Amino acid sequence: RHGAVKSEDTFKTSPFHLDLWFYFTLQNWVLDFGRPIAMIILPLEWFPLNKPSAGDYFHMAYNVITPFLLLKLIERSPKTLPRSMVYVSIIMFVMGASIHLVGDSVNHRLIFSGYQHHLSVRENPIIKNLKPETLIDSFELLYYYDEYLGHSMWYIPFFLILFIYFTGCFTPVAEESRMPVAALLLMGPSSLYYWYLVTEGQIFILYIFTFFAMMALVMHQKRKGLVLDSNGLFLFYSFIITLVLIAVWVVWLWNDKILRKKYPGVIYIPEPWAFYTLHMNNLHAAKESF
Repeated sequence: RHGAVKSEDTFKTSPFHLDLWFYFTLQNWVLDFGRPIAMIILPLEWFPLNKPSAGDYFHMAYNVITPFLLLKLIERSPKTLPRSMVYVSIIMFVMGASIHLVGDSVNHRLIFSGYQHHLSVRENPIIKNLKPETLIDSFELLYYYDEYLGHSMWYIPFFLILFIYFTGCFTPVAEESRMPVAALLLMGPSSLYYWYLVTEGQIFILYIFTFFAMMALVMHQKRKGLVLDSNGLFLFYSFIITLVLIAVWVVWLWNDKILRKKYPGVIYIPEPWAFYTLHMNNLHAAKESF
């Protein structure tokens, strides 16, 4: 009986989830990308440095809304998906995003004290003069929880859930392999957000492996006579455009010697906030001097 259900799943079709993809795009831009912007723009008197910032409340809302949307997305899959893996991924996602909330909150508040994201922890002027020197180790631990452990536990489950959903986005009906106009309009903002996610989160390896897995699955299913439905096409094309945006970003900053020092590895993908503290802050300071 279980096998019969799986056979029927292959022939189900699913309309484009305009509501879910729109909510995803909106909350990603407002609650994730908008977090540090809200923290910088809103008056410091409203959110003292020893209290949560507006961006922290944005992050809290993101940690609640995003898992809910991911679960709703999985529920709408025309294919029966492994529920246990989805639930464990959601739990890890919430844990990782919560760890990141604490580390990111402190790191972004340090900007008001002169912290520069384009420098390493020990190279920052406000950090390297701390006494006793063991305090620097504590800040490096905070950076580790924010940029490494938090990001890993946040993004690995996130991309895993998207890929699990993607596996159910195939149909034998060629007419279903078309995207409505609404999907085309959402593709730009969605791709741009994924660019921000990959570059700021420093998760290019995770992203590119997910993308390669998608490509391999598409070619495998094509041999079976199955094609992507509108939701699968939206996700797949968004990842393709994201790769193009990342390539443009890297080429643009290829000869930046300071950022090269911050990101010395083989894979050179600077963070947008490192670029901001290096170049845009200087631009703002120059404007204020006139």
